[in-house]
Amino acid sequence: MRKLPAILVLSLGLMASGCATAETGAGLKDSFDSGVAAYDAGDYAKAYKIWSAIDDEDIAAMRNVAMMRRQGLGTAKDPKGAEEMYLRAAEAGLPTAQADLADMLIRGEAGPPDPERALPLLQAAAAANHPLAQYELAQFYEVGQLVPKNLTVARNLYAAAAGHGMKEAQARLDQLGPAPEVSQPAPATHAPSAPPPLRTGPD
Repeated sequence: MRKLPAILVLSLGLMASGCATAETGAGLKDSFDSGVAAYDAGDYAKAYKIWSAIDDEDIAAMRNVAMMRRQGLGTAKDPKGAEEMYLRAAEAGLPTAQADLADMLIRGEAGPPDPERALPLLQAAAAANHPLAQYELAQFYEVGQLVPKNLTVARNLYAAAAGHGMKEAQARLDQLGPAPEVSQPAPATHAPSAPPPLRTGPD
């Protein structure tokens, strides 16, 4: 399956809770950006340290911490810890975290696979135009897993993901082929009989 960009590179600012913060918005952005620079330089331990210091205040940093725990970059691999951190960011409304957490749940990375729990996360992230969520939700509709089987919806979701450049989605779309044409009813060859008149009173 296609891997999406490893890190979320745009700081999304303060948490919506409005709680007091240790840094100003500008300070958070500077800290977040220094984490991106460390990550890009391959200094994963430094990036993890920077982002984990601000993950209570910046949901993009929170998601990146989860990603690093999931992959074991700059810290010990910790699927359960990653899942918990993804959940916090997902509940804060971050589509990337919703899609990542759903992917973990489908794969069973931190426990038994849990597609039922993944489904609403996929739906939320797909509605926000996240390609991985669109692709995985399309698979649910293609086979009728937890949702009614609907190849039209599946095709539309695969097409949306393919529009983001996701090769797996385009390949699946090609395998499904075009939607079958809806047959048109044959035209009437004679006028239908007129309905009986309304009765306005007894005979």
